[in-house]
Formats: sequence, structure tokens, C-alpha cells
Amino acid sequence: MREDGRRILAMGGGGFSTSVADAPLEHYIAGLPAVDHPNICLLPTASGDPDDQIDRFHRAFRGLGRLSHLSLFRLGTRPMSPREHLLAQDVIYVGGGSLANLLAIWRVHGLDDTLREAWERGILLCGVSAGSMCWFEEGVTRSHGRSRPAQGLGLLPGSNSVHHSSDPERRACYRGAVLDGLAAGYAVDDGVGLLFAGAELVEAVSARPDARAWAVEERHGALVETPIVPRLLAPSSGAGHDAPVEIAEFRDARRERQARARRSRPA
Repeated sequence: MREDGRRILAMGGGGFSTSVADAPLEHYIAGLPAVDHPNICLLPTASGDPDDQIDRFHRAFRGLGRLSHLSLFRLGTRPMSPREHLLAQDVIYVGGGSLANLLAIWRVHGLDDTLREAWERGILLCGVSAGSMCWFEEGVTRSHGRSRPAQGLGLLPGSNSVHHSSDPERRACYRGAVLDGLAAGYAVDDGVGLLFAGAELVEAVSARPDARAWAVEERHGALVETPIVPRLLAPSSGAGHDAPVEIAEFRDARRERQARARRSRPA
């Protein structure tokens, strides 16, 4: 049987936006395309295209590919064709944030259709948190405050819930929703990625020794969680993260944004 070239890597949380310890995930992603120095594009829509996330993406993936980002909030000042740009990539990486807002904005710009086309063409789709759940039929979002089920794009069948061990409220919501009829699926810890070829789970990987994922389903009125033990990725070196991200960096970035805002205010 011919191998399915449609691939998605769904990560539970972490990654470059929160932890340099997850750098092995960035190296794993860059090694999945069958090309040297792949084109890798960040879609930071779910968090409103923040400069901090974009800067950290470029630092984390430096030397691992030809990097770009697509800011849907800035098309007025940085015009481009989102479809043309995305279909020229080898990897599309979707950042975390609000699942509900992410999907609404994508649909306004037609990216729901574009990303399906990219997947069908064999472009690797990947993402963390909201950027992981968006590929499934359903996920669990905090976009409205308390956790609740929400629809995704439906490229992958079933459901997905992220931050499984670190977010007890979301975990309880997901378990209850599956018992109440939400489609069976996957609960995934921070630092863990599930690689799918077509609709088939082909590998689980982790940058963290104790992180796990679970296949979650309802059987005869009971919740069944089957552990998925990921392959631990080797520590990364060389290209990628230059140094740990310090709290001071966030403060410096915040001060710079505040200064820019003050300079741009009308007199």
C-alpha cells in the first residue's frame, strides 16, 4: 500500500513558545520533510500575531530551514497572498492561543480551505495547543472562559485535548465530554507530539522524559484511557535555540511595545 503523504504533527503544549527544553521537537519537525533546509512558516493567528511569539519562532528554528511567518492581522501593511505563501511551504506551524478565534479568522481569509489543500499536497501541518486541536473534528477550548468542546477543521477524525497533565480543568472537561458523547480521541501532555499519516497515528514523540499521551474513549458507559508511550527525542544541539529565554526578555519586549504605542499615539 502506498504511504499516505498527508502528515500532521499535533503537539499537546510547550514547544518554542514556552520552553527551550522542547527544542528537540523543533529539530524533529525540521527533519520530517524530504528536503534539506525546508521552508517553514509560522501561523501565529491564535494569539493575535504577537511579536514575542514570532521572534521566538525565528530564534528557535534558526539554521533549521528557510523561515517566514504569515500575519493575517498585518496584511494591510504587509500585503501578500496567504494561499500562495502557504502552498510554497514544506512545513506550516500553527502557534497556540484561542481555538475559537483562530478558526473564525482563518475562515474569513479562506485559510480553512487553503490548509486542507496544503495537507492534500503533502505539506506538513503541525502545531501546539490550539494549533494542535484545530486539525481534529473536535477539541476542548478555553476561548469562552471555562473549558468546553469546540469544532475543528476535521482533517483528522475524532477529538483532541491538550495540556492534559498540566490543566486539570480542561482534563476534567474532556473526560466528561467523551462520556457524554464527544468523539473518542487523544489527550496529550505538554512536550509530546503525535504524528499522523492520513488518519493513522504512526508515531508519538516527546522532548520530556515523563510526558505521555492517551487514547481516550467511552466503552459501555465507562471512560477508558489507554497510555501512549512516546519515543524520547535526543537532546538537540547546534542550530535552533541560541540560549534560554529569560523573564527579562519578556519585560524588555513589553517595554518596547509600550514605547512604540506611545510614539504612535496622535498628538
